[in-house]
Amino acid sequence: MMARTELKTVTTDIPARLDRLPWSRWHWKILIGLGTVWILDGLEVTIVGNVTTRLSESGSGIDITDAQASGTGAAMYVLGACLGALFFGYLTDRLGRKKLFMVTLILYLAATAGTGLATEAWMFFILRFLTGAGIGGEYAAINSAVDELIPASHRGRVDIIINGSFWLGAVGGSMLSIVALDTSIFPIDIGWRLTFALGLVLGLAILLVRRTVPESPRWLVIHGREEEAERLVSGIEGEVRAATDREFPEPSGSMKIRQRHSIGFGEIASTMFRTYPKRSGLGFSLFIGQAFLYNSITFGYATILSTFYDVPSGSTGYYYAVIAAGNFLGALLLSRLFDTWGRRQMIASTYLLSGALLLATAWMFNAGMLTAVTLTACWCVALFFASAGASSAYLTVSEVFPMETRALAIAFFYAIGTAAGGISGPLLFSKMVETGEPIDTAIAFGIGASLMVAAGIVAVFLGVAAEGKGLEAIARPLTQQDDEEDADESTADESRATSARPTSAGGRTRPAPPRSS
Repeated sequence: MMARTELKTVTTDIPARLDRLPWSRWHWKILIGLGTVWILDGLEVTIVGNVTTRLSESGSGIDITDAQASGTGAAMYVLGACLGALFFGYLTDRLGRKKLFMVTLILYLAATAGTGLATEAWMFFILRFLTGAGIGGEYAAINSAVDELIPASHRGRVDIIINGSFWLGAVGGSMLSIVALDTSIFPIDIGWRLTFALGLVLGLAILLVRRTVPESPRWLVIHGREEEAERLVSGIEGEVRAATDREFPEPSGSMKIRQRHSIGFGEIASTMFRTYPKRSGLGFSLFIGQAFLYNSITFGYATILSTFYDVPSGSTGYYYAVIAAGNFLGALLLSRLFDTWGRRQMIASTYLLSGALLLATAWMFNAGMLTAVTLTACWCVALFFASAGASSAYLTVSEVFPMETRALAIAFFYAIGTAAGGISGPLLFSKMVETGEPIDTAIAFGIGASLMVAAGIVAVFLGVAAEGKGLEAIARPLTQQDDEEDADESTADESRATSARPTSAGGRTRPAPPRSS
């Protein structure tokens, strides 16, 4: 059995050294190795959204109704994502980012492969739950790892683009469903199963790339593995220097860290709700708004098209691909403004503007002014702004809470917000669309739009100006110590401290020198 790492108080400049690095090939490796999982999530959600009408058709090979596939199946996926996020989020803060982003991806691969083999509704529900659990765990592990490895000056745009890459998967899922659901190419009971096989293939490719992504040096320092963190950061600096042929400025500062193996739930809860109650309120608002809206549309848009505009199940993918492309372009083109114009301004603007546009769309839909094409165009414009806002929800909760609680904070707000909006949204939409009455669907549209507007208003007052700041400056680590706190440390702790000389490469993580009481 592996011995527990000896814990002590160390002085480290590793966060400052990571934040000063210029963008390089090494950062692209992180972006590709970790960020591409969102493509899988987009592929998953879109595939199910587009094949729901096919699953319920006679001869599909699975005994399930349209409402079960688009309503219950979607809710099970989201429930799995919520519980998986909480479970794996806790383990991510306790055991490390890398271990968990490997485990959660493997779970996703096994579950999505099984979904393609389901023959009964109950099998479909269980496998959708497990697939969601894998994806939910990915959200916590990946967002925390990305934020801790990307320099502060690029963190906002990178996080927005990574979360927005969901829509690249959505475009792929839409186009794939067109081919897979074409009965002149594949039998009715085979085509939809092949769509899940693509997710398996892409997941395996990502798994191979991800093996080269390192553990978070910030996490290593806090958990008593400062020598490993030092070697890792020195290697990163050497790789970036060789790629950019640039010398780096001196680190902006260092901090003293009292290492700990884990943080209890009580301390995490106190930090989130007593120390940062306004930030918690902001996180809830952003997640509930975007979760209700997006889970409703992604899981139910094909049903809306077929119910109100008689669009064949094999053709819904064309419409959804247009919406997905607009979403990705929104995240891509607006992401830079989150680092330049500012977090609060961009978050509030994207939520408010998208909500207003969606309310207008709901009114026109109920008035019978829209066709399948014009409805898709309206959604495309509104979601261009909403996608950047939705991505900013993940960015916000991943950077405004202390390092030791980051993964669990992401998981917590994702789970609560998504449970409130992501489970109720698909169930409500499927029931209201099922009536065939435009007013019912318009009301569902309006609920989602109103939640987005409400979240935008909250962001106006509670948004955090985190642009360009190091994570430790936004939220002080729970393990960070000031000089006056050091005076209370035991003599035994002090006697274990030894010094290490900084180097010209930018400093070292070193035990704090002894102090007199």
